[in-house]
Amino acid sequence: MEESIVQQTYNKNQKNSFKVLIGLYKGNYLRIFFSAVFFTIKHIPAWVMPIAIANVINAATKQDGNGIRTIYLNAIIMLILVLQNIVTNYYHTKLHSYAIRSVESGLRASLIKKLQELSIPYQKEMQSGRLQSKIMRDVEAVQTLSAQVFVSGLNILVNLIVALGITFYNSPIVFLFFLLTVPISALIIVIFRKKIKTSNSEFRQEMEETSARVIEMIELVPIARAHALEKQEVRRLNHRFQQILLKGFRLDIIQSLFGSVSWACFQLFQIICLVFTGVLAYRGSITPGEVVMYQTYFTTVVNSVSSMITLIPTIAKGLESVNSIGEILTAGEVETHENKPKLNQVYGNFSLQHISYRYPHTNQNILHNLNLEVKQGETVAFVGESGSGKSTILNLLIGFIQPTEGNILLDGNDMTSIDLRSFRNHLAVVPQATILFSGTIRQNITYGMPAVTEEELKRVLIAANLWDVIKKLPDGLDTKIGEHGDKLSGGQRQRISIARALIRNPKVIILDEATSALDSHSERKIQEALDILCQGRTTFIVAHRLSTIRNADKIAVIENGHCVEFGTYDELMTKKGKFYELKQLQM
Repeated sequence: MEESIVQQTYNKNQKNSFKVLIGLYKGNYLRIFFSAVFFTIKHIPAWVMPIAIANVINAATKQDGNGIRTIYLNAIIMLILVLQNIVTNYYHTKLHSYAIRSVESGLRASLIKKLQELSIPYQKEMQSGRLQSKIMRDVEAVQTLSAQVFVSGLNILVNLIVALGITFYNSPIVFLFFLLTVPISALIIVIFRKKIKTSNSEFRQEMEETSARVIEMIELVPIARAHALEKQEVRRLNHRFQQILLKGFRLDIIQSLFGSVSWACFQLFQIICLVFTGVLAYRGSITPGEVVMYQTYFTTVVNSVSSMITLIPTIAKGLESVNSIGEILTAGEVETHENKPKLNQVYGNFSLQHISYRYPHTNQNILHNLNLEVKQGETVAFVGESGSGKSTILNLLIGFIQPTEGNILLDGNDMTSIDLRSFRNHLAVVPQATILFSGTIRQNITYGMPAVTEEELKRVLIAANLWDVIKKLPDGLDTKIGEHGDKLSGGQRQRISIARALIRNPKVIILDEATSALDSHSERKIQEALDILCQGRTTFIVAHRLSTIRNADKIAVIENGHCVEFGTYDELMTKKGKFYELKQLQM
């Protein structure tokens, strides 16, 4: 299923969960129609069987000359109808299963696509555990809802129509009696619907919150173990599990009470139906065989209505999951690239003009009236205390966030008016926290670059001071590094991250504490390689170790969101201002 259909459906009907669910099947309506046709045909034996039983009972009790013939004829008809069920059930299942599974796949694909489009600040606010719960648990709940609505709903609807139709044709009086079940079922639904919806919503939110906490706990295992905090972590998670227990228990009780009340009411009606039709037969208004037929059809009506009521909790849970998925798919904080011009070439000239930035929903600026001119091929380093705004500047240069005031020009183009993806094709980033995925060293280095030659790879490995490490590994570049690269040292992980950036042969390089995890020996070697490879490329560096930026063309000292000093290393040292003070602290 195309992701665009899912997205359009949510944008159009985001206030109506059921309309969203129906809209998700756009492109599969024909399959659903023919599946419904096969479903109807395959259920014919269930509707004809009461008539056949009534015919057999009447033939046996009358004992006329045609009795045996009637019994055999009804048996042959039922045999044919039962055998056709095998074929029609296969085609019904094939068509409806493909439709439902394609919606499930399309939802997950749409969520992943949307996550790639959402702004970085929005994603940082969303915990990974919550996102994982939406992608896996909520989509599965929607798939279950689809199956229940299609299969169970269709079964209930068709059974009700056929049972009531045949009853009306044979006896309008019994038909009116059957209709008494409708207001009872409506009353029960009204009483319980709101409570079930509220409980489902609370349970879903608690599951999302706990999922997020479990992800955090897994990542914190080494820290907890190192500080003997295992019991504290267990208590913290047990508290969340206890909340799930209480909310889940409350939901189960409401649903159980809902089911038992509806079941008891309809069983009472079934007993009354037996008495009612029995009296009619005793008075000669109907035959004994029709008593069995009406009782069977009333059982069908009761079971259908009861199933409809039992289906309400599943529908409520599924529609809650539809809403949950919609929280992501209808989120407005996305990077927009449509109808924006693409850059065919990037040179690396940057102009930061009166840049100010503050986080959404706050009034305090992180950056204040920042002005910088950076020419192609220059290396600019940002230094300052933690929290001064250095990483915010890098996020602005990448385009992760947009300035609250002012403009950033790239080669004369306002960055808010261009397709940032075309710029990022010429950009390489080495973040402060190394980000690796489960796989081999080769896969992590060549991520997004499938056509890299062995010669290019070797050159980058040497430049990143990884070649000697690779030669010592039994599987070389094809060595599995584990989740997040846990099988490697911190320095090795950072060097892989640097190699991944260098292999892209970028025009612009951003290094956010790129050598922070390395020992002094490795840091010196990589610094020499970076000095060579950054030649001719515009480079932005954030560094706390001031010795690593001695060769930068310009150094910007950031303090409380202001650029308080800007110049070469020697100029700032001679000035003996803020940079000089920072340098003295590290000596």
